[in-house]
Amino acid sequence: MSEKTLFPDLKPLFGDEWNARPTLIAGPCSAENEEMTLKTAHALHEMGVKVFRAGVWKPRTSPDSYSGPGSKGLKWLGRVKDETGMLVATEVAMASHVREALDASIDVLWIGARTTANPFAVQEIADTLIKCNTDVTVLVKNPVNPDVELWLGALQRLYNAGIRRLGAVHRGFSSFGQHLYRNEPQWPIPIELQRRADNVPIICDPSHMGGKTELIAPLSQQALDMGFDGLMIECHCCPAEALSDKEQQLSPTELQQVLDSLIVRNRHQPSDELAALRRLIDQCDDELIEVLNRRMDLCRQIGNLKKSQNMPVVQARRYDEILEQRMRQAQELGMDPSFMQSVMQVIHEEAVREQVEILRSKK
Repeated sequence: MSEKTLFPDLKPLFGDEWNARPTLIAGPCSAENEEMTLKTAHALHEMGVKVFRAGVWKPRTSPDSYSGPGSKGLKWLGRVKDETGMLVATEVAMASHVREALDASIDVLWIGARTTANPFAVQEIADTLIKCNTDVTVLVKNPVNPDVELWLGALQRLYNAGIRRLGAVHRGFSSFGQHLYRNEPQWPIPIELQRRADNVPIICDPSHMGGKTELIAPLSQQALDMGFDGLMIECHCCPAEALSDKEQQLSPTELQQVLDSLIVRNRHQPSDELAALRRLIDQCDDELIEVLNRRMDLCRQIGNLKKSQNMPVVQARRYDEILEQRMRQAQELGMDPSFMQSVMQVIHEEAVREQVEILRSKK
């Protein structure tokens, strides 16, 4: 089975009538109390939001942090569903959460980043879902570390449990030290997930990714520009009074402003003009591969010469000269020199690897 058929018979995330693109899931970080939960939900319903999210069980770093209302919050989500008609979503991290959420008729479960990082926990959730024989929607956030295999593995465990309304949520990756984002986007990771499982819907969580309200709009736009299927955005009726993650929660008015600013890209099939340009790209790639092959052949010749003259492989000064020159050439042509630096580093690493093999060979 090819990688792109790992999930061959997925269903729409929320049923055909709910699947306007892009999908929007919105609501507070935590369902703090019944009044706040309902007030936020009604405001979002008036805006046309179809899926309401709120954490009931919150996995917090510190035991002193607010960790959600617990099971009683499920009743509040039930009222949201009854009064607004919205689908309701909450996070689950263990078997008991799954059972309670399904008993409360929660429509969407999501697995958080910390849980995704634990295959035992994901398998426990999957085993519980098998026993429940449910058609619930399950969303899987990326693990805290940038590991596409772990993310894909969690999706596979749930798929093997019979879950067919299955989606991925990109919320960024933890990193040490001070950074612009709360969780670094590292866009190549979700792109690789899309490449290997292109029929799995992928939703961006700009709230957890940015960690600040001012970053939500640009991150949302970038996700839509990259072809993501939707957004999960935290929204609170009074963010300044939020008991958790107040810095990243928008008010309903602010959320509407963000939504009004976003441009949804056209997903139509490529035009003849685009197809022609792609053919030219393919030709360039063919030429690039031929040039790289000639370059590597020269590197192998140099490796044999170094071996005959008993020279070390790495010539740091020569590499530094090449790197500076190529970056300068790239900049003169209007290219990003840091891009050229990355390209040359990969080429140099392969050249060193091949030359080391030559020096070690007995020929």
